[in-house]
Amino acid sequence: MAATAGPGRAVVHSKVGLNVRSGPHLRDRVLSRLAHHQAVSIACRVRGQQIVGSVRTTTTWVRLTNGGYASDAFLAWATRRASTPTCSALSGAFVNLSFPLNVRSGPATSHAIVGSVGPGAAVRPICRVWSQSISGNPVWYQLGVRRFVTAAFVRWPNGEPRLPWCGAAPPSAPSSNKAFLASVIGPAQASARTWKVPASVTIAQAILESGWGRSPLAVTEHNLFGMKCFGDPGPIAIGCSTYATRECSASRCYSTRDAFRSYRRVSDAFADHGRALARLSHYKTAMKYAASPDRFALELQRAGYATSPAYAAHLVRVMRDNNLYRYDVALRA
Repeated sequence: MAATAGPGRAVVHSKVGLNVRSGPHLRDRVLSRLAHHQAVSIACRVRGQQIVGSVRTTTTWVRLTNGGYASDAFLAWATRRASTPTCSALSGAFVNLSFPLNVRSGPATSHAIVGSVGPGAAVRPICRVWSQSISGNPVWYQLGVRRFVTAAFVRWPNGEPRLPWCGAAPPSAPSSNKAFLASVIGPAQASARTWKVPASVTIAQAILESGWGRSPLAVTEHNLFGMKCFGDPGPIAIGCSTYATRECSASRCYSTRDAFRSYRRVSDAFADHGRALARLSHYKTAMKYAASPDRFALELQRAGYATSPAYAAHLVRVMRDNNLYRYDVALRA
């Protein structure tokens, strides 16, 4: 019934105004600005970047009826928030079968059947799970508590929204470079203790690959290292999401799209990164120089970690400019 409810209504509570953006993240383009106490009409709700606002701290953003997205952190609702549908519900997902689709208690056919959805019926996914592949599609949708359907037979006429992965922490961006650095020291040192990858190099890679934690991949997928999927997310990541990226060959750089790993939390990205460097054979030479971060960076480049011909030089500059070597001291003691 929620999908047929009328538009929600709210009032802006922000003395400096509230930006309307092209998507539910601070990285998205600003389209317009709402004034303090301005009334707005809301079409639907969507999960986006966590924002600390004057009304609440939330990952909920709203899509306005006249277009654009605004953070719910600055909205005082005049109608019940729960009665406004999610944007995924409005996008029209439906069962694309001529017979009922089984609803299971977990995301695989080994789980018990707990119900069914009829042919052509609407479905309202909450989040995604990477699990058993059905007809070549490994994604399952969670519809509710212990209610899952394969995505293989669900269609989105208006395009699938970027649903979150079930269990993932909400999108989050650091408030400053200093805050980002403070948040990654612990995970980098934990990775160093487990996998012997120098913390200084790991932190420099996180800074360089994620733009100090502000890239879309870092904010939304908690992937600070640009770790790619090669058919599946591996043993630590929880899914694969497609993003635009830039690659370089020996002669040129070019734009493309690729599947990247999605993580529950940032610490999982560090664990996956350290595991890959320690266990993949082509980084064997680099691991011999764990006590020499600059040489380690050079061997990473020689092993083909990144396509940029200046990757090692960039890492060394970041390590020196931010004195990241200090975080290796405890590991050598």
